[in-house]
Amino acid sequence: MKKSILKFKRKPKICASYSVVGHMEADGPLGKQFDEYCLDDKFGKESWEKAESEMQRRALCGAIKKSGLIDTELDVLLAGDLLNQCIGSNYALSNFDTGFLGLYGACSTCSEGLLIGASLFSGGIIDTCATVTSSHYCASERQFRFPLEYGGQRTPTAQWTTTGAGAFILSDNGDVEICEGLVGKVIDKGISDINNMGAAMAPAAINTLKRYFLESEHSPEDFDLIITGDLGYEGSEILKELLLDEGIDIRKNHVDCGLMIFDRDRQDVHAGGSGCGCSAVVMSASIIPNLASGVLKNVLFLGTGALMSPMSLSQGGTIPSVAHLLHISHAGGK
Repeated sequence: MKKSILKFKRKPKICASYSVVGHMEADGPLGKQFDEYCLDDKFGKESWEKAESEMQRRALCGAIKKSGLIDTELDVLLAGDLLNQCIGSNYALSNFDTGFLGLYGACSTCSEGLLIGASLFSGGIIDTCATVTSSHYCASERQFRFPLEYGGQRTPTAQWTTTGAGAFILSDNGDVEICEGLVGKVIDKGISDINNMGAAMAPAAINTLKRYFLESEHSPEDFDLIITGDLGYEGSEILKELLLDEGIDIRKNHVDCGLMIFDRDRQDVHAGGSGCGCSAVVMSASIIPNLASGVLKNVLFLGTGALMSPMSLSQGGTIPSVAHLLHISHAGGK
């Protein structure tokens, strides 16, 4: 059988992370854990798109400062967002004196950036890098659905795009290490409902987890948490139910970033959070610090992404999805 799991012999450490969010995210269950928030979701800029770039800039500056490095000491920047041609990242990072690789994995971009960065580090190609990911509710609505002024009604299965940016610095120092990775496959089960991203992305998460547990020596019980990027309520229920049918039970330790970031009972977000920034800020503000302190020892992180575009949706296309996996541990505590 072909080996798919990437086992990092030279394990990269996440030496710093930083999160920047909007006012709704700051008002959610994780509000006190974020590094920075702004009550003005335009972050002092004249458009939602420019606000997203500003969030990325602040997140990267914060992570670099925490790491004790300067931008010229980074070998490469890996960044992406939800906007067409990744303009949020392109404009945000144009003033940093470091090589730049733009990524698009939709809501899986955070895990994709960490996976690529870890691979470059493990292979000895780089010694340091930064990964940055963002999304903005208003910019995303304008691009993929309707401008806010339209006042459209949201369906119960719809998710609320996170306004936030998360940045991570990879190096050979730190208390959190990336042990393994698994590149996701593009999975398309024919879902075409733009208002049900969870149903579109769940099959990709199922495929990745099944492959990981089949090929690795691990079982779900080996991990404190199995974290999905942003399946929300609908996708999380589908994931757990269909995996159980396959004999894989993750019900006791599964959490979803889209369910962690908002309070569904108090905040009007329907099925939960979504967007590139969702898993980025939850991982950087909550999961990574708990791994660094030893509260968590081992986690699996699956960033899930819906790979459609405004053009494919307007042509009646289905929604392919992908889920990239990372095994992240407290350094020294396997």
